[in-house]
Amino acid sequence: MADVQRRGRPLPPPPPRGPLGPPPARLAPRLQPVDREKTCPLLLRVFTKIGGHHSDNEFAVRGKEPKDEVQIYTWMDATLRELTDLVKEVAPEARRRDATLSFAFVYPDKRGQFVVREVGRTFSYPNMRRPDSGSKTLSELKFQIGDYLDVAILFQ
Repeated sequence: MADVQRRGRPLPPPPPRGPLGPPPARLAPRLQPVDREKTCPLLLRVFTKIGGHHSDNEFAVRGKEPKDEVQIYTWMDATLRELTDLVKEVAPEARRRDATLSFAFVYPDKRGQFVVREVGRTFSYPNMRRPDSGSKTLSELKFQIGDYLDVAILFQ
């Protein structure tokens, strides 16, 4: 069989090796919406503060977190706009027309030290001329169950 010759067209040359340009763009994975009727909600511990975020030192001792806590049951597909509306129900200052809410995740780093990382801002009363990050979901922002949410209520 080794002496049988191929007939027909010659094979095309092998593709060149090495980078020829930028890597192909990867599409972000499409997030599946959560079925809120069938999925158990998570407990989100929300800490609010007027004028700025809490410092990471205020979360250093477990059980001695800041006193201005609100507990919310929600899902990973909850948007910052939904959370803004919930915060406005419990914090009258957040209902002001000039209020901006700054959201930050609070979580322990590899050494166990708490980190406060800002993830987005919303306006208490949004409009089309002032875009905000209200459409981002907790899962898009890489929230992990067990993290805290720190909300700074700011005024312009």
